Amino acid sequence: MKTVTFTEFRRNASGFFSAVEQGEVFVIIRHGRPIAEISPVSTQNAIPNWKKPALRLSTGGKGLSEAILAERSNENIL
Repeated sequence: MKTVTFTEFRRNASGFFSAVEQGEVFVIIRHGRPIAEISPVSTQNAIPNWKKPALRLSTGGKGLSEAILAERSNENIL
């Protein structure tokens, strides 16, 4: 784990991101205190691929439109 100042990181952010892609980990220091850690994303915490087919949920019962129409007909009776 390497430490870099905020100013140094800001000046060469693309270079640091390239190093992170290669597995490097950096701690950003600002005013002498660590403020952030930049590390590669683990595959366990990766953002899911939203284009993958997902499970379909079956809710059973009436659909929303049917429930609204039934509620409206009950209101008309009162």
